[in-house]
Amino acid sequence: MTDQQERAEAFWARHSTGGPLLLPNPWDRGSAVLLTSLGFEALATTSSGSAATLARRDGALTRDEALEHAASIVGATDLPVSADFEDGFTDDPAGVAETIGLARQVGLAGCSVEDYARHADTIYDIDRATERVAAAADAAHRGARLVLTARAENFAHGQADLADTITRLQRYQEAGADVLFAPGLVDADDLRTLVAAVDRPVNVLALEGCPPVATLSEIGVRRISVGGGFAFAAYGAAVEAATELRDQGTYGYRTRAKVGATAARAAFPG
Repeated sequence: MTDQQERAEAFWARHSTGGPLLLPNPWDRGSAVLLTSLGFEALATTSSGSAATLARRDGALTRDEALEHAASIVGATDLPVSADFEDGFTDDPAGVAETIGLARQVGLAGCSVEDYARHADTIYDIDRATERVAAAADAAHRGARLVLTARAENFAHGQADLADTITRLQRYQEAGADVLFAPGLVDADDLRTLVAAVDRPVNVLALEGCPPVATLSEIGVRRISVGGGFAFAAYGAAVEAATELRDQGTYGYRTRAKVGATAARAAFPG
């Protein structure tokens, strides 16, 4: 069994054991090493966080850039890594399947495909979206496993339609997705309804208003990710520090910097 196979099998097994899998999202090699040192069991890339490292907004990476970024995270850790591959970087189901094959080649344990067409700024028709998930699932499960997460993007794009979201995720489940994800859905009652309506592990994105981990565990959520949350928390800390230096001429940010420096010294090799 290859390293990729071992990581993918371990990643998939963790979705059915213990409490929810906490899946933090590093945005570069250093943050991946740091998060690994803090005892997490798996990592995932973030499209918004990785784009920010190149001074771009979410959705602005090419497939080659996303693959290169994913490879850098995989190379930074012994943990399983899942990648945010947005809409597969193509409209065509065959192209989505090709993206999944490339994901396996860079050593990923899993990846996600969403039903939001970035090039058209719209949600795919449900039949077309399901066709794309089916192509991705076929590629993900051909030979060595790759854990495929299918994303229904309604709530992330201002369409708070729980019924349609559940119908979509049920269709994606039938098409072969391993994990289901509706980013932006944070209401506890809605999440309870969703979890009860599907037969696959559900991932939740930790946003403002999201129930705490203990409540999500009671609901039956199997995985919790943070998306660009950690990346932009770091950017926020940098803004606060820079603003203090510019406007007040003081160095209170050094207290927080000591925490980061201590953690980095412990995590990074010499």
